[in-house]
Amino acid sequence: MNRPLIRPLTAALLVAACAAGPAFAADEFYGTTEPFAKEAVYFVLTDRFVNGDPSNDHRDQGGKNPTFDRPTPGAPAGQTDNVGYLGGDFKGVLDNAGYIRDLGFTSVWVTPIIDNPDEAFTGGEEVKWAGMFTDRGKTGYHGYWGINFYKLDEHLPSDGLDFAGFTAAMKEQKLDVVLDIVGNHGSPAYSMPTMQPQYGKVWDKDGKLIADHQNLDPDKLDPRRKPMHAFYNTGGGLAQLSDFNENNPAVMEYLIGAYEQWIDQGAAAFRVDTIAWMPHAFWKEFADRIRAKKPGFFMFGENFNYDAASIAGHTWTRNGSYSVLDFPLKAKLTDVFEKPGTSYEEIGKALYLEDGPYANPYDLMTFYDNHDMARMKASDEGFIDAHNWLFTARGIPVIYYGSETGFERGHAEHAGNRNYFGQDRIDAAPQSPIFGPLKRIATLRRDTPALQRGLQLNVRLKGNQAIFYRVLQHEGVTQTALVLLNKGDAPARLSVSEYLEAGTWRDAFTGKTQRVRNRLQAEVPAHGVRVFLLDAPVTRADTRARLADLMARKTTDPK
Repeated sequence: MNRPLIRPLTAALLVAACAAGPAFAADEFYGTTEPFAKEAVYFVLTDRFVNGDPSNDHRDQGGKNPTFDRPTPGAPAGQTDNVGYLGGDFKGVLDNAGYIRDLGFTSVWVTPIIDNPDEAFTGGEEVKWAGMFTDRGKTGYHGYWGINFYKLDEHLPSDGLDFAGFTAAMKEQKLDVVLDIVGNHGSPAYSMPTMQPQYGKVWDKDGKLIADHQNLDPDKLDPRRKPMHAFYNTGGGLAQLSDFNENNPAVMEYLIGAYEQWIDQGAAAFRVDTIAWMPHAFWKEFADRIRAKKPGFFMFGENFNYDAASIAGHTWTRNGSYSVLDFPLKAKLTDVFEKPGTSYEEIGKALYLEDGPYANPYDLMTFYDNHDMARMKASDEGFIDAHNWLFTARGIPVIYYGSETGFERGHAEHAGNRNYFGQDRIDAAPQSPIFGPLKRIATLRRDTPALQRGLQLNVRLKGNQAIFYRVLQHEGVTQTALVLLNKGDAPARLSVSEYLEAGTWRDAFTGKTQRVRNRLQAEVPAHGVRVFLLDAPVTRADTRARLADLMARKTTDPK
């Protein structure tokens, strides 16, 4: 209710302080102090990236329900999809660590590594082209159907390259490994014509069976009288998946033990699958216990929901201080970059830089597609524009494998979204028109602290043009980035005077400097980006007042 007074009061104080002189140099402006904000994440569905070691393919696995190479029926002419294993493994990722690093990424998010069933599933609805939640004939190639959360799935390691070896080797390549974890479900558990030997079961660290759904519908479980049912809820959940009982302390103990093990083996951060399916209290306890072991450990959740108010609660301190994948922004990004003629103004509606619902919008994971939705259906130029935005604006960018070439653009799950990428496509990737511009802007973000953690001050988001500052003055780092974006088909000469600091600005790409007083003008190529850097404190009074206002209003955390 008192917030309208902040701006004039702040401005008056800053004008007075400016007259007093250099005390301003100690003022702090930043979007976030989160260490993970320096990262840019390349997301691989491990089985579908590169088959680096054919010896772990297990092509004879599954008997009458084989697990390797199971084409999805109903494919239109010229299209493919597959619900079996296709051979991607740790070695395939590690062999291409240099490729990922040289693209400008600093972390690789891998899908769950835990043991999955050794047969194709025989329950549910028969898998069909573009059919979400059709799982009959599907395998656990994706890793989300865990049966032993302490055991590494046999399709991933090679001799001398277990998970600990993989994370260590990736670290040597200057890449951290983000591990995808599941907390609310195991494998599919019921609707099988005949009960399969692993589905709906959970084993512990010592290989002891501790839970068994016994191919029963959830409402037929009897957790009070049958200990093997106590791990599960009786109300059902997502598809035919075994739904873990969040009120059973044994579930928490099991998951904490398993995921602490993988932290010990080098997981640098967690992506938490289906976080909304467990209550906040569960995830708060999980976060507290994980961070008691690993202080500051970064985790981001997936709540597949396009309403900011609905997903923001996960970010609050009282609920565990998770980051989340920014679905509301994702919706605006695809609206703008898939469709020529749309306005940057739409993206501004989902940034929530002021008075938004999030504990801190700068800590969110920003993306335009992933493995659970249709890939972005944009032109090459649309991908270039999307990357120019993601790697300069607020948030931590995540790019799904193959997007550097527009791989399978527009295709959904069970319709090519998760197709095998392969070494040949990687080797040819630099020839894609998307690849070079992505490398250029991702590398710039990697080397530019203001683009990683700076406070965002928007000047203009309208039509084909976006102009904003990222300002970082914190713990001895003083840098302002001025970002000019043009998603139009023709070059544009952009002019900036609003909030512009006088001084020597440097072109972030060329290193060329120019002395600026009242206005900076620059030609921005079609579907291009220009970034100018100033390594000096902000002294202009109205700019400082606006930045102070943004600092005061960027967070919402009921604690």
